[in-house]
Amino acid sequence: MSTPIPPGDPGTPQNVGATSPPTDLRPNGTAPSTPSDPEAIRADIERTREDLAQTVDALHAKLDVKTRARDKVAQVKNSATTNDGKPRPEVIAVAVAALVVVAGLVWWRRR
Repeated sequence: MSTPIPPGDPGTPQNVGATSPPTDLRPNGTAPSTPSDPEAIRADIERTREDLAQTVDALHAKLDVKTRARDKVAQVKNSATTNDGKPRPEVIAVAVAALVVVAGLVWWRRR
């Protein structure tokens, strides 16, 4: 047997959607207006086109894996080399330490 739902409960049909925010907001958070002036309508269409173009450009940049990989490689190269293109001393030290560890492990396993 189910328990009765008291009136005014948020789950009752008379309150469904009563406090829900408007769903037809623009990306900038403003509600669309319904201008009657043709110039205002044209301006609104142009703003909407610009917003859409920015969204498409952002999605394209995010989904362009090849360019993102190139940028990451360039970033890693810049962080591993000095301004004149030589490897940073820290990178050389880490590489030498890794080589010593590997050589030590190989020597220890062969004993």
